[in-house]
Amino acid sequence: LGAWIVFEDESGQGLRPPRGCTWGRRGTTPVVRVTGGSNKRVSLAALIAIKPGCQPRLIYRVHKNRRRAKDPRKGFTETDYAALLDAVHQQLAGPLVLIWDNLKSHVSAAMTDLLEARDWLTVYQLPPYAHELNPVELVWSHLKRSLANLAKRNLPQVTALVKTRLRRMQYRPALLEGFLASTRLDLTPFCNPRH
Repeated sequence: LGAWIVFEDESGQGLRPPRGCTWGRRGTTPVVRVTGGSNKRVSLAALIAIKPGCQPRLIYRVHKNRRRAKDPRKGFTETDYAALLDAVHQQLAGPLVLIWDNLKSHVSAAMTDLLEARDWLTVYQLPPYAHELNPVELVWSHLKRSLANLAKRNLPQVTALVKTRLRRMQYRPALLEGFLASTRLDLTPFCNPRH
């Protein structure tokens, strides 16, 4: 079909950094002081796109937690996903085969209507509890490890750091291929040949 296969997933990061291992002076436990009173978060959505003859691509969107009175959700809404998919379609210049999980906003009636309006998009749901089949889960794991023990004071600092780390991953196609390989899906025709 000449389509891009696109895996999608979401995550978030607050002001508390993930815990990680570090070095310290003998007999002294290192302590990272964090601002812990806030529940503000940065919401993240990322896609890994593959197509025969092309390097894998990582595309992401970041936005701050914005709660509205009529929509109490913290993360991306159906219209946010539709805007993201439209931008990806325009950036990749081709049809998309989207593979994502069964998140409530992915299977809602509003989302179904938005997806049916896009003739260049085919959607498949991953089975429940099958996160190991989605390579974007490894993007989040890699990101969280790189943020371990880094304390930031406010949301703009966290947002800037997350964007920097994701941008670094975009320029490492071998890392993205490693994420794809770890799913153990047979993607050989989509990853190896380059023209």
